[in-house]
This record gives sequence, C-alpha cells and structure tokens, in this order.
Amino acid sequence: MHITNISEAKANLSYLIKTVQETDEPIIIGKAGEPVAILSAFKKNLSPRQLGGSWEGKVKISSDFDEIDEEITASFYNSSIFPDKS
Repeated sequence: MHITNISEAKANLSYLIKTVQETDEPIIIGKAGEPVAILSAFKKNLSPRQLGGSWEGKVKISSDFDEIDEEITASFYNSSIFPDKS
C-alpha cells in the first residue's frame, strides 16, 4: 500500500488516480505523518437489483381498492369546504 502526503497528492492527483485504477491498490494520504484519507478505485455494482423490501408478503391490497365509495365522495364534495354554488 502506497503512502503519500497531502501536498504530493495535490501535485500528482492524476497520476495517483491512474495508479489506483491500474493496480487496484489503495493509496493512503497523510498529514503530518498521520493517515487522514484513503484513495481507492471505485467498483461499480453490476449485480442485478433485488426488488421487494421489509413489507413484501406482509401487505395485501384489497380487490376493491380502486372502487369509489359514494358516501365518502358525497361527504367530501358536500362539506363546508366546497359550498353549493347556488
């Protein structure tokens, strides 16, 4: 694992990135002799995305979910929010 300081990393960032890509070895960047960051290659996740989640299999949508309830519709449109236009 290569170790470099911040000023060297700033001056040679393109070279360090190329080195990390080619060798797949991370580079430690230090300040005053202490490690502060790691420069490593990005690895794209190529695995297929899995659908579902923590609610999968626990929730069922009723077969009448999309049906309109006339009583609720009437009380909504006939409320004081929407007074009669007459």
